[in-house]
Formats: sequence, C-alpha cells, structure tokens
Amino acid sequence: MDIRNIATFQIIVKTGSFQKAAEELKYAQSTVTKQIQNLESDLGVKLLERGKKIRLTHAGEIFIEKADQLIRNYHDLQQTMTDLNDGEKGTVSIGIMEPTASYRIPGLLKKFTSIYPHVEVNIKIHNSHMFNQMVSDGTVDFAVCATPESGLGTTFEPLFNEEIVLLLPQSHPLVKKKHITLGDLKNEQVLLTNSTCPFRRKLEISLHENGGTPYRKIEIGNMASLKYYVQVQYGVAAVPKITVTPPLEGTVVRKLENLDAGLITGLLIKKDTKLLSAAARKLASFIRQELKLLDRAEA
Repeated sequence: MDIRNIATFQIIVKTGSFQKAAEELKYAQSTVTKQIQNLESDLGVKLLERGKKIRLTHAGEIFIEKADQLIRNYHDLQQTMTDLNDGEKGTVSIGIMEPTASYRIPGLLKKFTSIYPHVEVNIKIHNSHMFNQMVSDGTVDFAVCATPESGLGTTFEPLFNEEIVLLLPQSHPLVKKKHITLGDLKNEQVLLTNSTCPFRRKLEISLHENGGTPYRKIEIGNMASLKYYVQVQYGVAAVPKITVTPPLEGTVVRKLENLDAGLITGLLIKKDTKLLSAAARKLASFIRQELKLLDRAEA
C-alpha cells in the first residue's frame, strides 16, 4: 500500500472530486484515478462511489478516519528520521573522567541541550583505562579523558592541559618556601587517589624521577575528598588546580616547580566516526570546540 495513494485519497475526500484533487496535486486526472484504483485493489474494498458527486462507501468512511492518523504518523516518522540524520534527536552516551565531569562538562552540556533539546545525553564517569575499552566496544560513543595507554580502534585528540598544583595545610612548613619542588615532598605524607587514576600515576612517576621518594603514601581513593583531608592537616596532595580554586579555608595552593605541564586531557573516539550517530558526532564536535576555548581562556 503506497502512502502516496492514501494521501491522494485524502485530497479527493477534502476537495470532493478527482479533478480538483488532480489540480491541487498537479497530477493528470488519470494518475489520480489510477492511484485510487491501486489503493482499492490493495485493500480489497471499494472506497468511493463515483458519479456526478463522489460518495464514500462504508469502508471509505472507516478508512478516511484511519488514513488521517496514518498520514500524521508517517509525517512524524519522516521528521524523526530527518532529525536523527541531522543530529537534532537521539541518545548519546559519553564517558568523562574527573575532574572534567564535575568542573567543566555540566555548563557545556546545559548549553548544548538548550540548542538541541531533543538530544538525550547519558554520562558515565570512570577512569581512562576503562574508557579505552568502553569506546572500543560501543558502551559509550566517545570519552573525555587522559591519554590512553594503548589504542583499540580508537583515536585520541588532546584538547587541554589540566594543571596540577600542590595543596598544603596553611600551617605546613613548605608554605614558607619560595619555590617548592617534587624533591621537597620526600618523607611527606602524600594523599593519593586510587591506583588507576592518571593524576596519581603522573605524580608518582614524577616523584621517582625528581628525588621525591621515599614518601608516606595514604590512599584516599576519591579525588574530590583529598582537599578535605588536607584541610584537617592529614597530609599534602597534588590535585588539579580547578578542584581547589578557590582553596578551602585553612589550605594553601602552591606550584610544584618541576612538575611538568599537568595532565593532557582530550577526546577519545572511534577511528571510524561514521559508526557514530549524527547526534554523537554533533556533541563531540561541540565539546571539542568548547573545551579548546576554555583552555585558551585559562592559558
């Protein structure tokens, strides 16, 4: 059953004649007649009584009621498919590591969904090691994370540098030191996140390379909690600057002179972006642009 034949039937009923329907549709009258014949043949019933004035049969009266709804549903479906193809609708799952998930992404997503209100965004928060697998197997469409250790059919595009600073209790002796290096953390009680955290990995490698060992390692596990342990003088912590701006009362932020560059954070995405929905590609492009703008603003 051709949807165009149903639409023609609607126009005939609305205008009251085959000729007027043909004029409105800009068809030859013979085309309109053939369409209705085909429709009646497909349905196996007669829909119209022909004469000086057309009249709906009983089957035609029932069909026109259903046809109106069918055409509306068809146009709705067409629009939905168009929106999906254009990225105006759809569901996107993204992975984001901390602190980006809490400090940078919320405002960006609010802005994105105000532009594309019919795109649903689901967020998963994990570490970079997990995201490499999740992007590869399609659990998430893409991720914003630290540089992965290996590529599994994915590409990584650096977007910004997450600066790392030293957070100290206000009463700590190092606060008075003009220049603090990683070597100054030797024998200090250093608060650390879990072993898969890229910030911890970067700090521990840098400590070993720059004479900051041995140190007393205290694992807290949750990055957001570190500043509160520093506040009660339980230790010192190297943390992303964005998480302690401004610092908590009783704590001081200082630069670690020989901790290079911070942690590169970027977009982890499938090599073949054609496998992504239009909405996912649109969101990835938006996040890429906005995070680069934020990075330039902070530089």
